[in-house]
Amino acid sequence: MSSPPRSALIDCTKAVACAAIVAHHLAFYGPLPPLVAQAAPALISGLVEYARMAVQVFLVLAGYLAAASLAPQGSARFGAPAAKVGQRFVRLVVPYAVALVMVIATSAAVRPWFDDPAVSPDPDLAQLLAHALLLHGVAGEESLSAGAWYVAIDFQLFALTVLLLAGVRALVRPAWRARTGQALVVLLAAASLLVFNRDADWDVWALYFFGAYGLGLMAWWAAQAARAESRAWLLLMAALVAMALLLDWRERIALAGATALALGSLMRLAPVARWQGVAPLRWLGQISYSVFLVHFAVCLLVNALVSNLWPGSVSAAAMGLLAGFALSLLAGWVLYQRVERYVPTWHKALRWQLGLVGAGLATALLAGLR
Repeated sequence: MSSPPRSALIDCTKAVACAAIVAHHLAFYGPLPPLVAQAAPALISGLVEYARMAVQVFLVLAGYLAAASLAPQGSARFGAPAAKVGQRFVRLVVPYAVALVMVIATSAAVRPWFDDPAVSPDPDLAQLLAHALLLHGVAGEESLSAGAWYVAIDFQLFALTVLLLAGVRALVRPAWRARTGQALVVLLAAASLLVFNRDADWDVWALYFFGAYGLGLMAWWAAQAARAESRAWLLLMAALVAMALLLDWRERIALAGATALALGSLMRLAPVARWQGVAPLRWLGQISYSVFLVHFAVCLLVNALVSNLWPGSVSAAAMGLLAGFALSLLAGWVLYQRVERYVPTWHKALRWQLGLVGAGLATALLAGLR
């Protein structure tokens, strides 16, 4: 089945969320943010506290796009589930492994002269293998990069959705498949919003995040349905979010709900479909995954250089954070052009997974020889 055409609204929303995440990490890691906070405390505290919630926007968008490709009418529209899950794994892991090699190399380069908690220790074999297989969260291994956890969760959510829809296709009569699949998504999203998302012990598993992801799935079905059915979907989504917030107020869930309701309402409108967006935002939205992956390495490098060259300088720290933001976009564009935009293969994925493990072990060996 062909992919749905790109939407300017989706791309621009991705861009804003991506910029917020990059800004959050630049304001959170390293010695530069405390210096800038001397001049702009509200800005730094706001970025630390609120910009991180943009990940909820990514979760909703991921669910929305998953519905478009996997079950546009509610029932499975893909072939073998194992092949579909494998395709997603390869698509995610190739640029992810490249970015982690960059993080490992950057950390190794700055570690001798930059003592900061953001710089991870030399990784061991178990940590590297867990990252290569997207199992670092569930295995309890320390993350090598600020965004690595999200990649693993995205893969879990996609795989869970594929298996759920494939199970419905295998066990339910054709006439009932669409409604059964949609009902199970609603029930799973409700379980996440009302139970699992309220317990931080679940935050390495897909069930913790399926509330936002499931709202994204429902938003697609709301946008594609006839007017009366679309209203029913929107009311159901609003009721789920309201119950979740009345039970336990969570700003991240409020943002996920608002995003999903906006998508379900706006994406069915003809003017939105015709809107061409804002060119710089569409560009950033297209490369947002690569920017998300690579910006932590840039953050480490900028903090190391600026704090050593101009220690204690507030103006240098501010310029360093601005440079870090711009360089993150540039590095993401390079990663997109050189890696992400090409259709990956299992051979390429295996090669980069081995490269990730090899790079980590090599840096640990070199550090031991010093």
